Amino acid sequence: MGLFSRLGDIINSNINAMLDSAENPEKIARLIIQEMEDTLVEVRTSAARAMADKKEMEREIEYYTRVREDWETKAGVAIDKGREDLARGALIAKQKAEGEIDRRKHAMVAAEEAFEKHQDDLSKLQAKLDEAKAKHRALMMRREAAEQRIRMRSQTYDGKVDDALARYASVERKVDEMEAYADTIKGREPSLEAQFAELERDEKVEKELEALKKSRAKSASKTSKTEKNEE
Repeated sequence: MGLFSRLGDIINSNINAMLDSAENPEKIARLIIQEMEDTLVEVRTSAARAMADKKEMEREIEYYTRVREDWETKAGVAIDKGREDLARGALIAKQKAEGEIDRRKHAMVAAEEAFEKHQDDLSKLQAKLDEAKAKHRALMMRREAAEQRIRMRSQTYDGKVDDALARYASVERKVDEMEAYADTIKGREPSLEAQFAELERDEKVEKELEALKKSRAKSASKTSKTEKNEE
């Protein structure tokens, strides 16, 4: 598995739950950066270990090279002394030393390849980390700008709402005053019962007036007849 595939798995496993629960996006961005920084430290540690392995292999190659040369020298001395058996043993030991050298060389090549791979990963990861940090800074700026806009608009809307409520309260007070005034006027108006009673009184007065007229007319007629008879 590649470095960045593994990094993606790490980030996804830790962040998916946060995304599902609608966590603060800035908090998620910080977590991603932290994960990348931790991975960067891990890769640097692996690169340092690969370099240390390479240097160790170099020292061991130097050691076994001296061992090989020593056994080669001993084999020559044994031949000079007529000891083929010792020369044969020295050559076997020389071959063992050469085998150790070959194994160290292969291991050193692997360490070099691992170091170069880690260096390449470090470059890519550092670039990704720098990009993530830049995006994080931009994200914070956008969040701060959005919060500022929200505060400004909230203040503006709150002021408009307060003004509207104040105007509404003024209108409501005017209506209260008009209702109170109407109640005052209504208090001086005759009630429905009073108006009917007044009609009845007017009718009674008219009847009495007619009766009085008739009575006065009869009285005047009698007086006139009496005066004529006396004459």
